[in-house]
Amino acid sequence: MPMQDLLPADTAMGALTLRVDDLGGLAHYYTTALGLEVLEDGADAVVLGRRGSAVLRLESARHLHLPQRGDAGLFHTALLFTDRADLAAAVASAARHPLSTYVGSADHLVSEAFYFTDPEGNGIELYVDRPRGEWTWTGDGRGTRTVVMDSLPLPPRDYVERYLTEDAASHAASRAARVGHIHLQVGDVGTAHRFYVDVLGFERTAGWHDQALFVSAGGYHHHMAMNVWNSRGAGPRKDTLGLGEVLIRVPAADGVGALADRLAHAGVATHHTGAELRFEDPWRNRIRVAAADTSGGIA
Repeated sequence: MPMQDLLPADTAMGALTLRVDDLGGLAHYYTTALGLEVLEDGADAVVLGRRGSAVLRLESARHLHLPQRGDAGLFHTALLFTDRADLAAAVASAARHPLSTYVGSADHLVSEAFYFTDPEGNGIELYVDRPRGEWTWTGDGRGTRTVVMDSLPLPPRDYVERYLTEDAASHAASRAARVGHIHLQVGDVGTAHRFYVDVLGFERTAGWHDQALFVSAGGYHHHMAMNVWNSRGAGPRKDTLGLGEVLIRVPAADGVGALADRLAHAGVATHHTGAELRFEDPWRNRIRVAAADTSGGIA
């Protein structure tokens, strides 16, 4: 793919929007279980983050129903921590919370990750990256590279005992965390590749047969992933609780403009304000791409 058709190398994920039934309850969960702080507090929406940087935007949508297990939508939001001590503190806090559901953990070779669901069933990954120099890439001889990932055992109790420090546990809210990647449930991987790679401009970094796709910008292991483990054959989403909007941040407005041109050429309907671009993927997952230098708001 020509460089002008790729998302900029400095692309990053922004705050994820969740539509929730119990706004106050979910906000309380994320502040007490994960140590996020309230950055904006309104009657219909709450923005949560760390050190002034937004991670989640919760929108009240009490008139909606929960999605079905096999629907397209959110698989998990992945929160990236600075180091193992910060991750261990978050894991310990989430595990102690009575409304957390622990799902599992894995050493992915490029990262170390622990999985939970919140009280409304939204998936959460808490992870830390291994140094990039430890990642292994393989090539096919035609310029396509794949990052080597795996799912090796990572016992949570041993991890917390080894890496948790008193400082990390006592000052969680003052330590950085951000959205590292977003993982979606989709109907089929081929359509996801055509949209997220061929049109949107991510690069494919890994895959798992026809079951999962991992994509990124700038050589990261993945900024987004799509799988069909629960949702093979899923059609466009209905209006439900759960995923509200995925935010992708590019360095400048020209990156937004280049993407707007690609989407128009592909026949994807968009709403383009110059600094921001809104559109939907083939499963009606809402995507917003915004220029980091003209963010226009905390989330």
